[in-house]
Amino acid sequence: MTERYLPLMATVTVFLALFVTGGVLYEHFFSTLVLGHILADNAFIIIAAIGTTFVILSGGIDLSIGSMIGFVGVVMARLDTLGWHPLASAAVLLAFGLLFGAAQGYIIDFCDIQPFIITLAGLFMLRGACFMVTLDSIPIRHPFVDAFADTSIPLPGDGFLASSAIVMLVVLAGAIAIAHFTRFGTNVYAIGGDRASAVLMGVPMRRTTVMIYALGGFYSALGGVIYALYTSSGYPLAGTGNELNAIAAVVLGGTLLTGGVGMVAGTLFGGMILGLIATLIIFHGSLNGAWIMIASGVLLFLFIVVQRSLVGSFNLRRSS
Repeated sequence: MTERYLPLMATVTVFLALFVTGGVLYEHFFSTLVLGHILADNAFIIIAAIGTTFVILSGGIDLSIGSMIGFVGVVMARLDTLGWHPLASAAVLLAFGLLFGAAQGYIIDFCDIQPFIITLAGLFMLRGACFMVTLDSIPIRHPFVDAFADTSIPLPGDGFLASSAIVMLVVLAGAIAIAHFTRFGTNVYAIGGDRASAVLMGVPMRRTTVMIYALGGFYSALGGVIYALYTSSGYPLAGTGNELNAIAAVVLGGTLLTGGVGMVAGTLFGGMILGLIATLIIFHGSLNGAWIMIASGVLLFLFIVVQRSLVGSFNLRRSS
């Protein structure tokens, strides 16, 4: 097995270990019903994290994810009160997410400013825009929302794959194809691996950077659409802190924060690990929600330490 698959193998191993542990400790845990709920509940985060994977693979960061999710939700809810079909408002907002991300990428490259600063500004602008739209939660009452919630694919046993999970898996398949079977994907890995070498190789830096953040903005907006349909509402504080959850899912999925190493498929398992931790604590019953954050933080810390050790061993092996 080549070195590039080791982080993914570690992520899958941790997920399976947690899932089996839950099955041993709690009755009815080891079932497709629990698995289906984990996928459905975390679909919007995983979708947003897929876009974040491209950003982090290139050595960048995007802090505007959570605000984009909230903004998309409140605008969809407001447009619903004006008679818009959710699919029409979703199409407009996906285009907005694409353009907003592209603008961030262009500014990052043209002005040579750290992505942290530009996307932090994007976070504040989008969150402020949420409160300009509404200060309250707005329900989405269109019949399409009920139809979306009722759509599912049965799984063996008592489980089912909800519509949000179906969309997430389709999006994941497309992202895997983009990352590993296109010239753009190759350029993303090249920029994250060694920016100077990528320039010498003739990688179109500005165009690729714009496309990376445009893709990130698109996936964040899509995550917002799925969240709005899943909750049947828009709320100006929705998505708060989700940028950190998305980044955590990417890191737990085996992608290095320094860029150049990682696989999109790992992000699926990274997001599911976060959902699995929450589910285990809920099944325990006697622990409060604070333990979800504590357990996630400890696991994230351990993953970063392991990644650091792996990178160090790889570099030592190459230099010897």
